[in-house]
Amino acid sequence: MAFKLDNLQPNKEHHSSFNIQSILQKEISLGGSSFGNKKKEAFYTELHVLVKAGLTLKDALVLITEEQTKEADKTLLKTITAAFISGKNFSDALASHHHFSDYEFYSLQIGEKTGTLEKIFEELGLFYQRKNQQRRTVISALSYPIIVLLTAFLAIGFMLKFVVPMFENIFKQNQTELPWITKMMIAASEMLERYFWLFCLVLLVLFVFQSVTKKKKWYRKYSAAFWLQIPLVGEFIRKLRIAQFTQAIHLLTTAKVPLLHGIQLTQKMIDYYPLQIALEHVEHDLLLGKSLHESIEKHPIFDKKMSSLIKVAEETNQTSTIFKRLTNQYNQEIAYRSKMLSTTIEPIIVLVLGAIVAVILIAMYLPMFTLSTVIG
Repeated sequence: MAFKLDNLQPNKEHHSSFNIQSILQKEISLGGSSFGNKKKEAFYTELHVLVKAGLTLKDALVLITEEQTKEADKTLLKTITAAFISGKNFSDALASHHHFSDYEFYSLQIGEKTGTLEKIFEELGLFYQRKNQQRRTVISALSYPIIVLLTAFLAIGFMLKFVVPMFENIFKQNQTELPWITKMMIAASEMLERYFWLFCLVLLVLFVFQSVTKKKKWYRKYSAAFWLQIPLVGEFIRKLRIAQFTQAIHLLTTAKVPLLHGIQLTQKMIDYYPLQIALEHVEHDLLLGKSLHESIEKHPIFDKKMSSLIKVAEETNQTSTIFKRLTNQYNQEIAYRSKMLSTTIEPIIVLVLGAIVAVILIAMYLPMFTLSTVIG
């Protein structure tokens, strides 16, 4: 079935009001929109089951809407259903709401153009199932260290504010100099008290700055480079994005989208600066007549095994099959790295907290030993 990229246009209202955040930030975010990833997983999974069972998309939407228990979710789905019934495409009906991402919009529009909407529902359900599993893994690993961290900081703040200064007064009365490590703790206590509101103001300014500049090209470039340099985390992010890329290409090639158009469309679907720049070069090479594997192997964001498998796919005309295999491999690797990341972060945080608490205790007890010597 032929497919024309020119017919696939983004919804202007959608793109002017919404910008995709980093995948990793979404995975570990404790907040989010009212129609979050868990609800999206259930939504697309139910749509796939109902449409596959023979229901029309309209009837499936009505049935899912009636099942909602929260009024906000019911209102959202009613609005989408009404827009769809009035003649809008399903993708456009979703795109008018900020709860849905570019990835969903383009995927659904591809399904509508190629008659593979049922398959798209299944793929999106699996996509959000994996995202939710990764998010649960990371949050489960971080919940205990975060509680310990908050408790430790409260205890440290109390000791710096009330306990350590008492030793300072006692030593002054006995004309004895405090140990250097205790002096450092007292200086830290005074600095925290003196500059607390300034510190809060700096945090607020940084938050506003990030919100304003996050869409800027230079910010996307340097923030992506920063995260990629962090051990474990950088590789985890890269694998997430590459898995999205292989899943998108598999989706497009299955829908009979020409490879060049698929690369162009994937640049719009995945908002990740290093991948978008690499795909721009890949697109240029394809226009010059180079093969996909020759272009991909020049960019470090792609793995060598991907280039080798793509070469086989091009020689055997099995592009869709190979990209499906790559998607499964990357998803398995991401699941493994999620668990490895969570099991690595927890002991590191505990060790850091232990070191901080140990320094505070030494700073408190060392004056007591010195004071007992002076009194004795």
